Amino acid sequence: MMGGTLAGSVRPDDRPREKLGRIGAPALGDDELLAIVIGSGTAGSSAVGLAQALLGATGGLHGLLRTSRDDLLRVRGVGEARAAQVLAAIEIGRRVLASRPSERIQITCPRDAAQFLMPEYSARPVEQFGVIMLDTRHRVLRTVVLTVGSLDGTTVQPREVFRQALMGSAAAVVMFHNHPSGDPQPSGEDVELTRRMVAAGQLMGIAVIDHVVLGDGRYCSLKESGYL
Repeated sequence: MMGGTLAGSVRPDDRPREKLGRIGAPALGDDELLAIVIGSGTAGSSAVGLAQALLGATGGLHGLLRTSRDDLLRVRGVGEARAAQVLAAIEIGRRVLASRPSERIQITCPRDAAQFLMPEYSARPVEQFGVIMLDTRHRVLRTVVLTVGSLDGTTVQPREVFRQALMGSAAAVVMFHNHPSGDPQPSGEDVELTRRMVAAGQLMGIAVIDHVVLGDGRYCSLKESGYL
């Protein structure tokens, strides 16, 4: 889904800028967002490949916060202009965080997660699957949409969920998806996916604390329903 594939072999509508315009910024991975900031690749690497190299060299987005201009310039393909673009984007992010009037939202129960998610994700015409990333106190770090499907479903892999969680330094996650039908009753596939993710999370050391299915003004928590 994400990739370091050279731009020439990527479908035009899967390139980061086109993808952002098509399905929105929340659906993009860290590497894709950083690729848009960088703007273009080099002769030997796409912009996504260069973004992945930067994230790998600095330890992910949190590592970028502690990265200096000189550190960026040590990454092959990053010159003065690209380093300046990345540092400017980081500073904008810092200022946004510093201007927040209150502490991050804390998820203490399924209702908290549903109330946090429903205004933005419950009334979507197509199914979207994502995760809320949480810190050790179950405060929201950020929310990421991982897949956008058709009216009859979407596909997600554990590796994508936990790659994003690791890159975001999450201690726990709440999975979520919407049912365009408006009925939040989980399907057999939803239950099986939840169990697979919980098992994968145990191996990765990242707790899957719930899977919330969003409907039309209603929700179903797989934790409350006894599936995890």
